[in-house]
Amino acid sequence: MENYLKETKLLNFNHPSITNLISEKNWNYLSDVNKVKRIYNYVRDEIEFGYNASDSIKASTVLSDGYGQCNTKATLLMTLLRAVGIPNRIHGFTIDKELQKGAIDGIWYKLSPQNILHSWVEVNLNNNWYILEGVILDKLYLKQLQRLNQAQTRTFCGFGVFTDNFANPPIEWDLNNTFIQDKGINQDFGVFDNPDDFYANYQQQVNWFKKAIFKYFARYLINRNVQKIRMKKKK
Repeated sequence: MENYLKETKLLNFNHPSITNLISEKNWNYLSDVNKVKRIYNYVRDEIEFGYNASDSIKASTVLSDGYGQCNTKATLLMTLLRAVGIPNRIHGFTIDKELQKGAIDGIWYKLSPQNILHSWVEVNLNNNWYILEGVILDKLYLKQLQRLNQAQTRTFCGFGVFTDNFANPPIEWDLNNTFIQDKGINQDFGVFDNPDDFYANYQQQVNWFKKAIFKYFARYLINRNVQKIRMKKKK
């Protein structure tokens, strides 16, 4: 389990912003189950769904941004859990870009690769591994999607979701696996001790020009679109 508790460049749990947050929340004084539950809920709902500059940013940067997607939320979740002594690892995949349609629209959707790098966190408690993919979408955003698509109760694909139980997806953690995008998985890269190793082996399949466009321009438009969905009022 030692490798699943180590600090890395991306899992920088000794950064002041990380240590201060843990101190403010008193997470170190909880039982292991409650540590996972509280930290999971925090990353899911207090860190809004949104697109950062890249996948391979430090946990402290994700926290500072205040938003993240599957890969960056995974980095922050792993970091906070390791900081309070909960072993964890990352499982890497790709997902079909179809599940991003709606959150990403127009030319930006067309320019994105068909297979998008994806990951989830696996935590170890009492010698059992639990999958925490349901951390990706904040509840406010998900509830808005459900309200705007009330006719869909079972399989739903789009806006950052791919689930076969849209009305009640398994996003609450209590010694169980959680999911929100898993039905879109089309490649499995296996497990890694940390995201640093994962991104050293796998990156998004886009050229440097598209990466620059996304980092400095497109993601701001995409995040604005996501925020509009989150705040859309009922007609």
